Amino acid sequence: MLQALLLFLVVSPVLILNHSVSVDFNSFDILALSIWLFGFIFEAVSDYQLSLFIKKSENKGKIVQSGLWRYSRHPNYFGEVTLWWGIFLFAFSSTLNPLTLIGPLTITILILFVSGIPLLEKKYDHNPQYLEYRKKTSIFFPLPPKT
Repeated sequence: MLQALLLFLVVSPVLILNHSVSVDFNSFDILALSIWLFGFIFEAVSDYQLSLFIKKSENKGKIVQSGLWRYSRHPNYFGEVTLWWGIFLFAFSSTLNPLTLIGPLTITILILFVSGIPLLEKKYDHNPQYLEYRKKTSIFFPLPPKT
């Protein structure tokens, strides 16, 4: 039941938008869709890079630190959160309903503080290579690596 509730909260902007009166597409919608597309591509590319890294036998037990993973320890999560903020902006611009904020806030909180990043960080907490990677790489937002 908890998963169903969380799913309902995350998709609430889409549900609200689907039940609203149709509004003309405007320039704010272009911004919202651009943010969504950026997040979608960022997540897809980082997942693809991780998949390629894992497939190579010489990388067994290693931590991916190239591509988008050089700038963020969790670029796929950054992309996921970003695309939901794009969906929120699109839904809010069309409905002006403040309840559309529930979705992106829920996924952001879950990924940053509950089931996403905290679980993965804990999993690699005793890996020396990961601890070194953690010192120089942003946890979430893509930033240049620390030297």
